[in-house]
Amino acid sequence: MNRHILRTGLRHCFDAGGTSVDCAGSGQDAEIGAGLPWPEPRFEPQNAGAVLDRLTGLCWTPTAAPFDFPQTWEEAFSAMDALNEDNGFGHSDWRLPNRRELRSLICHGSRKPALPPGHPFGKLHLGWYWTSTSAAIAPAYAWYVHLEGGRMFYGKKDGFCLTWPVRGTSPVLPVTGQTACFDIAGRPVSCRGTGQDGEVRSGVPWPDPRFERQGHAVLDRLTGLLWLHDADEAGGMLTWSQGLELARGLRERDGLAWRLPTINELESLVDASAHSPALPRGHPFRNIRDGYWSSTTSGFEPDWSYCLYLTKGAVGVGYKSLPEFFAWPVAAPKVP
Repeated sequence: MNRHILRTGLRHCFDAGGTSVDCAGSGQDAEIGAGLPWPEPRFEPQNAGAVLDRLTGLCWTPTAAPFDFPQTWEEAFSAMDALNEDNGFGHSDWRLPNRRELRSLICHGSRKPALPPGHPFGKLHLGWYWTSTSAAIAPAYAWYVHLEGGRMFYGKKDGFCLTWPVRGTSPVLPVTGQTACFDIAGRPVSCRGTGQDGEVRSGVPWPDPRFERQGHAVLDRLTGLLWLHDADEAGGMLTWSQGLELARGLRERDGLAWRLPTINELESLVDASAHSPALPRGHPFRNIRDGYWSSTTSGFEPDWSYCLYLTKGAVGVGYKSLPEFFAWPVAAPKVP
């Protein structure tokens, strides 16, 4: 079981054309079921209406848009202060979630909204939601998540997005890696009192060193996963099906169950303080490329798959039939 990585929520397998297929032997996300399983029920209402996510340990407001209207990034932090002054929903420690916390709510097998089936939340809008994490590649921008299909990109901080408060600290989700703070123009500022990701640093700290070279593989000591040292084993872009096949072929080399990673496994590598690539400084990998296929089909359009854009750290989608992304296989270490 992967430490500190959640299951994606995808429960079905699809071919490159988006047709549902038997999962057996596919190597796809829904067959492997990698990551921490979701409890049942996943969400539990608390006093004064706050909702506990029993998977991550975080609490969310029962409405996904308690301030009704989109706000700038700066206004979102001010709204948190006002909510806490009013002891909103029975608590005074609400904050803007970081990128990893907000993504933890996404169910990759759902659409409109991309949230777990049976969730209890109201006032859902199929738009972008702010996180407290600035984009390292462009600090005048901040990361946001789209609830229609589960993508994550970044938008200019003076733009308007919705805000979904969170409280608590997860014993499961790792920190994003961001330690600096920036104003709406992208200028560095003191983190004190900002409520930004760089100040709060919510989540499980990374081990030091995080990565350990093991022959042609690298162990991530945070998640327990093995990644190929060469992040471009195929030597070029592949279709999604070719990426799945590449991983299956590697099993003959050393007996490890190499496979295409889920989108949550890929995103776990991202250091939100870095870009070009968005990997922890001092990482041992070579031949880093920009875009990588995951084994996670898009629940919005099943002829597309989720992808990680590693130059920026963004989560998007790619059309499965086009050779426009790279493959970076992952495996679990052998148990002695």
